[in-house]
Amino acid sequence: MDAGDLFQNTKSGRMNFEDTVENFFHYILVERGLAQNTIVSYRFDLASFADFLKQKGISTVDRINRQDILDYLYALKSDGKNSATLGRHMAAIRAFCHFVLAEKLIEKDPSLNLETPKKAKILPHVLLQDQVDRLLSLPDLSTPLGLRDKAMLEVIYASGLRVSELLSLTLYDINQQMGFIRCFGKGSKERIVPVGSLALTALNEYLQQGRPKLLKKKKTKELFLNAHGDSLTRQGFWKIIKAYGERIGVEISPHTMRHSVATHLLENGADLRVVQDILGHADISTTQIYTHLTKDRLRTVYDNAHPRAK
Repeated sequence: MDAGDLFQNTKSGRMNFEDTVENFFHYILVERGLAQNTIVSYRFDLASFADFLKQKGISTVDRINRQDILDYLYALKSDGKNSATLGRHMAAIRAFCHFVLAEKLIEKDPSLNLETPKKAKILPHVLLQDQVDRLLSLPDLSTPLGLRDKAMLEVIYASGLRVSELLSLTLYDINQQMGFIRCFGKGSKERIVPVGSLALTALNEYLQQGRPKLLKKKKTKELFLNAHGDSLTRQGFWKIIKAYGERIGVEISPHTMRHSVATHLLENGADLRVVQDILGHADISTTQIYTHLTKDRLRTVYDNAHPRAK
């Protein structure tokens, strides 16, 4: 896209749009520490917004008003974009508008007080406790890969790590003596997560008996390795957990274990703030979706068990 001089600094003359955007991305990467995936999404969405403005004949940032943003969102919706996509585009526009306002490139934020389209609440799929127990019993502990799988499943169920966090663990992130794991979540934010004795036992057995046989001749600090001694990928983990799910007759996604951890913690009386810290949610409203899930499960159990529930 040739956005050219789409935006203009009303106080100091014409400013190249690409330079402004690059300054914005430098700001959100260095000063705000946003995740690389977020930055890539913002770049794509702002390029799309710039193309839309050019079609409307808008060439400077001070001419953009809230109706232009609303028209853009309406155009996206007319193209069949869902509320999640609209919300993502709105987040990119709002972040950029905040930046150019702070840089005094505009006098008024056109995105101010615009509501982000709400995502439809989709309750995540979780495993029952007996399904988790069956899943964790499946790996063949007589093989290095089985020891690895056992350790991975125990750790992710003990800690609620995201798959990306699990697979980026190194040998130096495990404190077996204290029972903690250090991981880096979204935006490279570090957090310390406790793990239980069963997960630590599985980890120790993998480190002592499994990982040395997978390591081959290569030296690597990554904790979980594939059959070739390289770091295990998300696709590799997905195939592994999908295969185990098929063996117990349950469809499992990469996030299923994380959802199950949160739900089981809340069902057993854990404080919502504690679960938020364990999962690494920046906003507690993200964690609260699991309270809806536990209430629904409670209602199902009640309806099935109480003699006068129906």
